Amino acid sequence: MKLGACFISLTVKDIKVSKQFYENLGFSVFAGSLDMNYLIMKNGNALIGLFEGMFEKNMITFNPGWDENAKLLDSFDDIRVIQRQLKNAGLHLETEADENTNGPASLILIDPDGNPILIDQHV
Repeated sequence: MKLGACFISLTVKDIKVSKQFYENLGFSVFAGSLDMNYLIMKNGNALIGLFEGMFEKNMITFNPGWDENAKLLDSFDDIRVIQRQLKNAGLHLETEADENTNGPASLILIDPDGNPILIDQHV
């Protein structure tokens, strides 16, 4: 199962304060917008998403079809293929991708410790 780029999506109280903190750790803004209350910060191959007011909990995010530079991968598993594999493995999905569509879609599942995992395909 090819899940693509991986990063932690952090729920933050004040995105400007968090931005400054992670910049002090050597991260720089890679994507997103303060006006939209989210930033993707990058330090080498490490990615961190900062989200103010969007999620209840921190979560792991995977982006099928992208590498850590948001570049299209030559080969990747479509989210609908991943979804079928997860269901066949007996995993419960909180939200599902529409099997009758193509392209961008997402799903959410919860790990055994209550941590949400977002699989979010943009291509």
